[in-house]
Amino acid sequence: MTTVTVVATGPLATIQDLGRSGYAHLGVPCSGGADRASLRLANRLVGNRESAATIESTLGGLRVRADGNALAVVTGADAVVRVNGTPVGLGAAVVLRAGDELSVDPPRWGLRNYLAVRGGFDVTPVLGSRSTDTLSGLGPAPLAADTRLPVGSETDEWPPTQTAPPNTEHPPVVELEVHEGPRTDHLVTASDLYAGTWVVGADSNRVGVRLDRPGDSPHPLLKHRPDAGELRSEGVAHGSVQVPPSGRPVLFLADHPVTGGYPVVAVLSAESVDLAAQLAPGSEIRFRAR
Repeated sequence: MTTVTVVATGPLATIQDLGRSGYAHLGVPCSGGADRASLRLANRLVGNRESAATIESTLGGLRVRADGNALAVVTGADAVVRVNGTPVGLGAAVVLRAGDELSVDPPRWGLRNYLAVRGGFDVTPVLGSRSTDTLSGLGPAPLAADTRLPVGSETDEWPPTQTAPPNTEHPPVVELEVHEGPRTDHLVTASDLYAGTWVVGADSNRVGVRLDRPGDSPHPLLKHRPDAGELRSEGVAHGSVQVPPSGRPVLFLADHPVTGGYPVVAVLSAESVDLAAQLAPGSEIRFRAR
């Protein structure tokens, strides 16, 4: 059996697939890859089923060693990918021989990368998924150095191409498209969400992206209507934009809770959820109504 050994993890590396859907009524988040488009692309480039388990790394620093022959690829944030120290390209499948070491540099833009190997990583599934859920603790523990990961058999047909050109255009302000949420009437001025820009806070994680106004912003934080009353806890969708009493919006990502008691004033489009998953602290964003 081929295995891959984790040499270094960087700030955080976890196993992620497309998540454990269908358990929200039991209070279990879906979890899965934060940037699902990049996860799916990585699996397609090595001929896996899109649902195969990958490694999601955060802010680079990931290093793995192949203990046998393997076909591997890295997608996601704009980072330099190396094999034995030599750059090999982002979004380009490479053959690893026994002893080869693949590494991911800290991204020049973005936050998360996805390492797929042909066959996927065969860790024990929990409720039908191999994903690490950082909120509930379900699934495998975050990866650590010297962890050996068996390669599985979740393969599909060989892909027509094994490269995908990376996106190297990174606007200074990222635009996120949203649908209107069900609780806009709980804000004093709902249009304030779309006024000016917001900046990503350092307290963001796989649960949610936390926003604040830039220091020189003339635009206000969001305010709850004092006469709107207290909300009962209700279901929260993936990509929801929730506004706590602080007035700082939270964009819910893969490990978000399934219920919440603060107003959801917008919901990100699927493409914008993936974009939000790549927002590093300090990034500026603006919202655009769909």
